[in-house]
Amino acid sequence: MMSKRSAWLAILAGLLALPWVHAADSAAANAAFAGDWPRSAVVPGGVALLELPPSDTAPVVRFGDRKVMVLRTAQGWRAVLGLALAQKTGTAMVEVEQGGRKSQREIVVQTKKYAAQYLKVAPKQVDLSPEDAARVEREQVKLRAALTMFSAGPPATLRLAAPIEGPRSSSFGLRRFFNKQPRNPHSGMDIAAATGTPIQAPLAGVVVDTGEYFFNGNNVIVDHGQGLLTMYCHLSAIDVAVGQKVAAGDLLGKVGATGRVTGPHLHFGVTLNGVSVDPALFLPPAAR
Repeated sequence: MMSKRSAWLAILAGLLALPWVHAADSAAANAAFAGDWPRSAVVPGGVALLELPPSDTAPVVRFGDRKVMVLRTAQGWRAVLGLALAQKTGTAMVEVEQGGRKSQREIVVQTKKYAAQYLKVAPKQVDLSPEDAARVEREQVKLRAALTMFSAGPPATLRLAAPIEGPRSSSFGLRRFFNKQPRNPHSGMDIAAATGTPIQAPLAGVVVDTGEYFFNGNNVIVDHGQGLLTMYCHLSAIDVAVGQKVAAGDLLGKVGATGRVTGPHLHFGVTLNGVSVDPALFLPPAAR
């Protein structure tokens, strides 16, 4: 009998085989990238931009075991590399295969200190029952499979519109303590808004996951191409379905307070080459 993990992986393999995931427009893929770039911040949770020389075909770039986005520029190619919050500081090596040759490129990851946040939630959302712990484990497998997808088509731009307007109430990277117990750092940006506020897609893409999760509540994940995905958590309503193409500005759902929350807001996450990175690097500055 197929395990639940294998079943989810099989479903996602089927999604990856569909034309809307793999079939990139060859003209767009070979043209110089015309969009805006994210702000570079070579720190844990940041983004590194790595310049590569010209070649007829796109270089293949890997960081660890993950493929990295590569886009053509007027001068050559540029790799757009996401750095995990757990990334060690200091020199790190990036593997580049270009023109039939493999080489190593260095990046130097700088230190960044993130603040701490203390939250009080229902005890059952911190000290999980065996049933809830098993559920979370299953959900993490499904979420990880979706967030590590790498589709061929390049995104139209790497500067995202804000999915909703509102105070950015909790910054990415906060070291979080729930009921005084330490948990993983905050992997997205919280934007405060009233329940029912419409959430708009910040960039064209394809919906690759929707569902109701123990921690995330009602959740949507959109694939924008070449390892760039966005995630929307705690929704009161989901207005898209898996496999649906969305344009920038399309309705994804509505703000809510589902999952592990202290009040209504949108948790907005950005994933690049399989790791969560700071959404602020992709957004215009917050309105004062």
